[in-house]
Amino acid sequence: MIGIKMAYYRKADWPRLLSIISDKESMHETWKEWHKAFEKLKKNLRNKGFIVIDVVVDLDELIEYCLKRKIENDGKARSQFVQNKRL
Repeated sequence: MIGIKMAYYRKADWPRLLSIISDKESMHETWKEWHKAFEKLKKNLRNKGFIVIDVVVDLDELIEYCLKRKIENDGKARSQFVQNKRL
């Protein structure tokens, strides 16, 4: 079985997340909307036989990750951050 890491954002972090990312327009407006989509995708992946691993995103670590690499804090960077995260 193949494991897939998925970024998980804490509800309390949502307002700050939206304030630090460069692609706010591509994100859900509320954590509740995002969480509903997250759970739906997770269920679909599990139904296809994948193992889904929730990776809680620490916003300070994410900021540092982007600054070190001199990259924008966008969807691509967040995906790379999660995939490179050691569990």
